[in-house]
Amino acid sequence: MAFIKEESEDVKIEETFTVKQEDLQEQTDLIEENEGSKEEDHHVKIEEKTNLQTNGILKRRDKKHFTCTQCGKSFGRKGDLKIHMRIHTGEKPFTCTQCGKSFTRSSHLNLHMRIHTGEKPFTCPQCGKSFYCSSHLNQHMRIHTGEKPFTCPQCGKSFSYSSSLNLHMRIHTGEKPFTCTQCGRSFRCSSHLNEHMMIHTGEKPFTCAQCGKSFSQPSSLNQHTRIHTRQKQFTCT
Repeated sequence: MAFIKEESEDVKIEETFTVKQEDLQEQTDLIEENEGSKEEDHHVKIEEKTNLQTNGILKRRDKKHFTCTQCGKSFGRKGDLKIHMRIHTGEKPFTCTQCGKSFTRSSHLNLHMRIHTGEKPFTCPQCGKSFYCSSHLNQHMRIHTGEKPFTCPQCGKSFSYSSSLNLHMRIHTGEKPFTCTQCGRSFRCSSHLNEHMMIHTGEKPFTCAQCGKSFSQPSSLNQHTRIHTRQKQFTCT
């Protein structure tokens, strides 16, 4: 009987231990579940915070875009938009004290002032010719390099300057935007109109160095000088 009682007590101890072990495992599972839930909540909060920060940056970036209501062009700074608007309004607040010419930007006025001061800080290393601005030097360098990056899509002729290509294109389009107010004759470029106007004004700024005869057109002077060169070819010695 003692043996049966002892065995019964061992069973009870084993059952008690098993119950406690199961309770412990259940508590452990609950703790891990809570910790997992907390970690998940933590990641969600971090993700939400990141999204808020990203949205905030995007909103700030959107605020930095200033768009012209006239042409739709956008700028990163309000000051750049303000300067751009002068193209549409025609405002030119920077005026040359020497000749009265006005400009939309102070930098353009500073560049213009070099015409009056004679300042030419950009010098060609090949021939020593100097220029008011760096862009003019860059264009000039193409004379030495032979570079002609502007090509006519109609005939394939190439040019060193974009302005030369634009002028050339008028040959194909037939455009003659410069019209004489005296006789109505039109020209492809302003320089041709200016030369033509001398016919009406009587101005003859091109003078022969040999005989002093003056002409209104440089081509007329060039043709005239051939008279003197032919005379020299047949001079009696």
